[in-house]
Amino acid sequence: MKNTPVRVLGIETSCDETGIAVYDSDNGLLGHHLYSQAAVHAEYGGVVPELASRDHIRKTLPLIHQVLSDCGIQGSDIDGVAYTAGPGLLGALMVGAAIGQSLAFGWQIPAIGVHHMEGHLLAPMLEDNPPVFPFVALLVSGGHTQLVEVTAIGEYELLGESLDDAAGEAFDKAAKMLDLPYPGGPQIARLATQGDPQRFRFPRPMTDRPGLDFSFSGLKTFTLNTVDKHTPADSPLPDEQTMADIACAFEEAVVDTLVIKCRRALQQTDMKRLIIAGGVSANLRLREQLETALAKIDAQVFYARNEFCTDNGAMIAYTGCQRLLAGQRDPLNIRVKARWPLHELPPLTSAAEVG
Repeated sequence: MKNTPVRVLGIETSCDETGIAVYDSDNGLLGHHLYSQAAVHAEYGGVVPELASRDHIRKTLPLIHQVLSDCGIQGSDIDGVAYTAGPGLLGALMVGAAIGQSLAFGWQIPAIGVHHMEGHLLAPMLEDNPPVFPFVALLVSGGHTQLVEVTAIGEYELLGESLDDAAGEAFDKAAKMLDLPYPGGPQIARLATQGDPQRFRFPRPMTDRPGLDFSFSGLKTFTLNTVDKHTPADSPLPDEQTMADIACAFEEAVVDTLVIKCRRALQQTDMKRLIIAGGVSANLRLREQLETALAKIDAQVFYARNEFCTDNGAMIAYTGCQRLLAGQRDPLNIRVKARWPLHELPPLTSAAEVG
């Protein structure tokens, strides 16, 4: 398939969103759709794996039909299938992998399992002004907070990562402390706009020492203690203004920590380009603070449009397309991984089978 234009169907089912897309190596993204299960899991305060898997079973094929119809194409027009093979929830991953491999077998075309975080990392490539290699990537989501030196697709060096909670997970847990709906990140950001940034100052964990690792568990504990301290004896929560002030202080602490580490990573690698990817990259304060901080060191920040910051099929279709073009493909047996270190991925120059 090397050097031949390809049209790839992308399937994302790693957690609680079903994403389908078609990417054409010559004409770019042809179409995409996303179904979010947020309402399904909201009453439980987090993702229920079994419910996620069942919803993927119900939604994946109808979404594929819808995307193909919207693009004005049929299965016979698809040259390859890319599906998320990990990391993620095993049951959810199995749904996308089984459907992806089955379609590829039926259409007699190659299939490839895509690394979920590589998909996020490459999502900014879908924009009109994509970054040029090499660059530093901040992967920041509900399950991951990592700084990665990116030389080319498949050539990654881990610079630092969270030693406990990921930033997105910390946002969700802080939101739960304030009795905000799931998913918590957007709720915290929305409430923070009403807060007084001068009232509380939360710690910026691990910024007072060398290194590029993160830790958000202490910040989570500090937030809980602040909530408890300002909750009246006759009330389950602080007053509305105090809640907004806490949300503001929490968001500022997370954003400042990420910005400090990103700037440090760029200086350490002597690079001038940073991409941010993953659900938390949609946070407006994070984008604004990074742009301000990096302008001072003559560096740029790149990110995907909001709809491609969270899980989506477009990033899987694009990433799968690049690897299929390089001649990589997966065997027919279905292999998914709940955990899958990014550095285990082969570079694009590694041909034939992957996995």
